[in-house]
Amino acid sequence: MDLKARAAAHPDHWSKANAIRALALDAVAAANSGHSGMPIGMADAATVLFEKHMNFDPSAPNWPDRDRFVLSAGHGSMLLYALLHLTGYKDMTLEQIKNFRQWGAITAGHPEYGHATGIETTTGPLGQGISNAVGFAMAEEIQRAHYGKKVVDHYTYVIAGDGCLMEGVSQEAITLAGRHQLSKLVVLWDNNNITIDGPVSLSDRTDQVGRFVSAGWDVIEIDGHDPREIDAALTQAKKNQKPTMIACKTHIALGHAAQDTSKGHGALTNDEQNAAAKAAWGWTTGPFEVPDAVLEGWRAIGARGKSTREAWEARFDTLPRGKRETFNRAYALDVPKKLSATIKAFKKQMSEGAPKLATRASSEKVLEVINPIMPETVGGSADLTGSNNTKTSDLGVFDTDNRGGRYVYWGIREHGMAAAMNGMALHGGLRPYGGTFMCFTDYARPAMRLAALMKIPTVFVMTHDSIGLGEDGPTHQPVEHLAISRATPNTYVFRPADTIETAEAWELALSSKSTPSVLSLTRQGLPTVRTEHKTKNMVAQGGYVLADAIGKRQAILMATGSEVSLAMQARDILHAEGIGTRVVSMPCWELFEEQDEALRKRVLPGGPVRVAIEAGIRMGWDRWLFGERGKREKSGFIGMHDFGASAPADVLFKELGITAEATAQKVRDLVAGNWKPDTRI
Repeated sequence: MDLKARAAAHPDHWSKANAIRALALDAVAAANSGHSGMPIGMADAATVLFEKHMNFDPSAPNWPDRDRFVLSAGHGSMLLYALLHLTGYKDMTLEQIKNFRQWGAITAGHPEYGHATGIETTTGPLGQGISNAVGFAMAEEIQRAHYGKKVVDHYTYVIAGDGCLMEGVSQEAITLAGRHQLSKLVVLWDNNNITIDGPVSLSDRTDQVGRFVSAGWDVIEIDGHDPREIDAALTQAKKNQKPTMIACKTHIALGHAAQDTSKGHGALTNDEQNAAAKAAWGWTTGPFEVPDAVLEGWRAIGARGKSTREAWEARFDTLPRGKRETFNRAYALDVPKKLSATIKAFKKQMSEGAPKLATRASSEKVLEVINPIMPETVGGSADLTGSNNTKTSDLGVFDTDNRGGRYVYWGIREHGMAAAMNGMALHGGLRPYGGTFMCFTDYARPAMRLAALMKIPTVFVMTHDSIGLGEDGPTHQPVEHLAISRATPNTYVFRPADTIETAEAWELALSSKSTPSVLSLTRQGLPTVRTEHKTKNMVAQGGYVLADAIGKRQAILMATGSEVSLAMQARDILHAEGIGTRVVSMPCWELFEEQDEALRKRVLPGGPVRVAIEAGIRMGWDRWLFGERGKREKSGFIGMHDFGASAPADVLFKELGITAEATAQKVRDLVAGNWKPDTRI
């Protein structure tokens, strides 16, 4: 490749692209850590995209109708940081670039959502960005249908690498995008044929072009270093009626001694080689120096979007007042004022009626009253709609002929669903929730973790939450999954005991602005345990006294979900024997941990023996058994110590010893001082 000829043919473009290359090379070299090759190789495509096609405004970085740019190949983060700095995002200073990957800097090794404006999503794990982007594009379609094209009409652009396309979640994402004809989604594939280990051919022979075509995409193949071809491809992509993949044939670490090698993928830190690369590009300034004329050209690109944004604001102001208020409220993640009253009225009705319902069915009843007053909710299920109970009558189905539909049939794609829901939440203006069986949190887990990391309020509805699902057997019976979710920082795990607690959990999940929620819901019917109506949201406390002891309090039973009713039955048995027993429902440990110690002490005072009951593993329960004024020798656990089995639910609970009588016997033994250490996990 003759770099001098390319520079001579397009001098202005070449100098702008070289600014990205030089900043990336300098930052990685200074950090002695990072990935230089990808930013160097994709600088041409990024330059054309930002200069000629992207609508954005660094002075108003969160303008709702901006185009979204997702760097799915997040290891090439210096590409994004360079673009943000050059186009004039105020927080992305040259000092931040110089401190790439250092303590306290916003220029983390991979782009981190919330660290800097202009970073639309966290893209460290490969495949997540392109999958998030599907959610971005779906959100744009839904909102355009609701608010009109004059206020919602933008594109989602993605730069993805070979690694993004190898990760399995990308298959889920691209087939979703093709099925739904997301024509405002454009992926630029950095087709450089290099991974960390060496050529892609070491591990893969997929025809990526054929793969995308078979999934329902338009594909354009170009020279990824030719600005004319890049521009023409992007222009065509915006005319297509399908999502478009632009296969950009590129050279990793272009112009460097490590070009087209696996070494070029990583940190290029050899001073002599880096100087030679800059010379090959025709770059003559010192480290971190961008010539004034080049910087002015980039700043002009950044300034271009201001007038477009102001024109949008003028159009937005012509919307009816009600639509403007709903739009602004949804983007601010504020709930409607009537939500609280709606939930209170629902709770009163359920307390009086005291239905016996599976909490998955309770959840559906709650959504039937919530969805009509929250037009920003978007529901869905991973091919388990009738089992997850996530579809309500008012939503309508999102499809090519109904862009305003608010229910998505995700198919058997837990990971893709979770990642796309994150994209919807990140886009703004929507509150996505989606369901599957709780044991399949295993398949959704990477995206669930990233929701917590990014501090976005995605809601994961996980039904069939224990051995209570019965005959499907141990493969479908979640045993460790509550512990896994609870171990994740910044995650609310709700396991409600009845319809009342389910309503309160939904109110909290949909009121959260920065914490994702997991709703752990049963398949089997549960009695209403909250028969006395309280206007207060008790789940917001995390743990509370559901029923107190009669007479002297000798025992405290702690339980969640389906086991709360077992605790109540055990309480009756023990009271009949003169053993005063308190029942504490603990639907959300994380919220209980947030309460002040005085409240926790009132709920869990020292003295009585304690028994926890949950149809999952013990992990985590010791905090409440003897970490809050409790004692090891006065505590016990009724639950799972191994995997389940295939049998009817009532048989499983009996055979595995998760019963009211077993609970009562555990209390009797502890009260009598007959404590034995439980060596089972």
